Amino acid sequence: MRTPSTLNKTKRMFRILLLGLLLLLGLFSFSFAADTLHVRDSLQSAINNAPPGSILYLESGIYEQETIYVRTPGITLTGRKDAVLDGGSERAILIIKADNVTVKNLTFRNTGISFRHDFAAIEVRNAKHFEIRKNTLEKNFFGIYLSEADSGLVVENSIKTTGTREANTGNGIHLWNSNYVNIEDNYIRGHRDGIYLEFAVHAHISNNISEHNLRYGLHYMFSDKSVYKENIFRYNGAGVAVMYTQNVTMRDNIFENNWGPAAYGILLKDIDNSVISNNIFRNNTIGLYSEGSNGVDIHNNLFQQNGWGVKLFANSTRNVFTKNSFIENTFDVATNSRQHNNTFKSNYWSKYTGYDLDGDGIGDVPHRPVRLYSLVVQQNPVSLILHRSLFIDILDIAERVIPALTPETLVDSTPLIKDPLK
Repeated sequence: MRTPSTLNKTKRMFRILLLGLLLLLGLFSFSFAADTLHVRDSLQSAINNAPPGSILYLESGIYEQETIYVRTPGITLTGRKDAVLDGGSERAILIIKADNVTVKNLTFRNTGISFRHDFAAIEVRNAKHFEIRKNTLEKNFFGIYLSEADSGLVVENSIKTTGTREANTGNGIHLWNSNYVNIEDNYIRGHRDGIYLEFAVHAHISNNISEHNLRYGLHYMFSDKSVYKENIFRYNGAGVAVMYTQNVTMRDNIFENNWGPAAYGILLKDIDNSVISNNIFRNNTIGLYSEGSNGVDIHNNLFQQNGWGVKLFANSTRNVFTKNSFIENTFDVATNSRQHNNTFKSNYWSKYTGYDLDGDGIGDVPHRPVRLYSLVVQQNPVSLILHRSLFIDILDIAERVIPALTPETLVDSTPLIKDPLK
């Protein structure tokens, strides 16, 4: 049985322990607060004096200073949404040269325009484990520029400018020799290329909207083993270009309303061993253009109301088209040769005129998707004025009855009667 003195001693010990815990929590809170530095004047001075791991919080205002450098690892730059870093239309704004740096919730505007320097609102140079999140970028030459920057995130940024010529406008998000970068949930508009990658391996690009850019919504070169999915690319000058790359997965994207004399939903140039699946190609001059691409698996895509659904050049080989839907394109497939080493199997063609007597869902008559008229247009573009004329209908019927010029090897032997994507 405990005596009153024993109980008093226990209470005193409990109070001491509780007081110690409160003091410890207080010290922790003080330490956390001490690492959050509020900035109202010189951001560069604040960065230079901040210890690693500090949080610099910019108060409201316009910070129009010389180009700002971050050389201290672990720094976080954040602040109010009306904290604006302004380049004065003369310079780059922020250059990061340290690892583990985060930039979020800030506004960047008015970099300079230069034909010798790639001025950017935010540049990460030879650093890794960075995060650029929820920033607003307006009227900049380049938006976010990654140079030899690995293992980082570019997420939920709004990147807009009002470029009128490719020569005086940079790219929205630019990667050079940067690996394992995730680019997600960004909005890019008005730049030369919305997203540009060169020598960027293991990139992951998802849920972005890239529209009204002067050249490409996405421009992709020498960037192997990457994935881009669930993006929207629309109203761009020439659509999307993927070049000189292998082992790329392109799925669940929307390519639409890319119109012009040299516009595509997507252009493939020297692409090998890749996958294009579950995409929508709608209202483009050319849905998919393939030149020198080999071993690409193209399945479950919708090609709808394009000028040309697919333009497939003879130097593209071993590509397989299966379970795609070709609906109301002016020309479903066009090519430049009678000889092909590509496979079309079990696709749906809205222009198929065959029948299915045994009811197995597969047409009993093979479908030849290349119209003779498309070959005529290939050689003489002005002949497009004859589109929908009776003469062209007669020409196509004669070619179907006695094929003489259309590719003998480009045929779908098992056309689907029902659209597999419905």
